Amino acid sequence: MKILVPVKRVPDPTQKAKIKDGHIDLTGASWIVNTFDEYAVETALRLLENGADGTRAAGEIIVVSIGPEDAAKEIRTTLAMGADRAIHVVTKDSEIDALVVVKVLQSIIAAEKPDLVVMGKQAVDGDANQVGQMLAGKLGWAQATFAATLELAGDKKSLLVGREVDGGVEYKRVPVPSVITVDLRIVGSKSVKNGITPESHNYSGEGARLPSLKGIMAAKKKPMVTGKLGDYGAEAAPVIKELSVTLPPPRAAGQIVADVPTLVKKLADEAKAL
Repeated sequence: MKILVPVKRVPDPTQKAKIKDGHIDLTGASWIVNTFDEYAVETALRLLENGADGTRAAGEIIVVSIGPEDAAKEIRTTLAMGADRAIHVVTKDSEIDALVVVKVLQSIIAAEKPDLVVMGKQAVDGDANQVGQMLAGKLGWAQATFAATLELAGDKKSLLVGREVDGGVEYKRVPVPSVITVDLRIVGSKSVKNGITPESHNYSGEGARLPSLKGIMAAKKKPMVTGKLGDYGAEAAPVIKELSVTLPPPRAAGQIVADVPTLVKKLADEAKAL
């Protein structure tokens, strides 16, 4: 099985955002792999490996990233986790939006012909949650978004996807090929089943795996093809542009109430929340 995983470099969300001249000031920012994309890489690895002994079934994981030259460091992180090779489309972040990203991915998918696209549900910087759905629509593929669990069928021709919804868990069976976007719970101890990893095996359930020293050394030798937007039939013409950014107004100080009836009265009369 060939799995394609789009990943994005994002500013570390634990750092306090600074606004300068109506825009987020990224001077001196620390950059990381988007958390949900890390989970997507972890999901792809779990779909192909025997988690109990670390061996891999036949298959390939290709990471694709669209961003500046500096993003190569974050791409190497995913290779150190266990991805096999990478494609880096070099461009400025200001030159792309969801539509440009989808066009590039369409071109790469047409050339690579993956069996599955697994990606994070959204990037933690823009929080747009658009690319996965738009990509599936453009490809005409089935899609399952916000995946919390995945189970690969024995014939490897479909996947059963569990999605957390307001009323509980919704299950959808999607064929191969399809586009899957993953949510936080996909890295649970038994969230991904592939028919290879023993049922008795438990993953750590604490997030994506950390690259080992062996993986970091191996990543230096793994192939990473670089290209430009034009190589994939796209151009730097985003239709969505950032005009300005402002911080929300400071919240009013909280209040301590004596009892529940007083709280209900204040919510109804003052906050107009009831």
